[in-house]
Amino acid sequence: MTNFTYPRAEKLKKNTEISLLFEKGKWKSNGNLRIIILKDKPAAPVENTKFAVSVSKKYFKKAVHRNRIKRLLRECYRLNKNLFKESFGEKTMAMLFWVSPELPEKFQDVEKQFIALCQSIKKSS
Repeated sequence: MTNFTYPRAEKLKKNTEISLLFEKGKWKSNGNLRIIILKDKPAAPVENTKFAVSVSKKYFKKAVHRNRIKRLLRECYRLNKNLFKESFGEKTMAMLFWVSPELPEKFQDVEKQFIALCQSIKKSS
């Protein structure tokens, strides 16, 4: 049975890890999604997969809208975790961003873009 959980161990929360991600990570984009990735390397060791989402206050002034998009992005990761790990690797730190001022209408739209992002990385690797 597939594991559809998003446990605390997979959440990227430490400021040191987030700053390391921004210093040494690689940016990739597809549609309205943008991701910064840091794979396990000797210079930046990663114990296991860590994932976080962020939505800009610049695009969405209301916290209700930012929180909705964050919930959708986390749900995309939770349901497509296997595809994410196939594309980016088992030991990866990543932060996902929504870079569009338009609010997504349906979860399926966000999920389609997330899957396309994972598949584009898979093809380029």
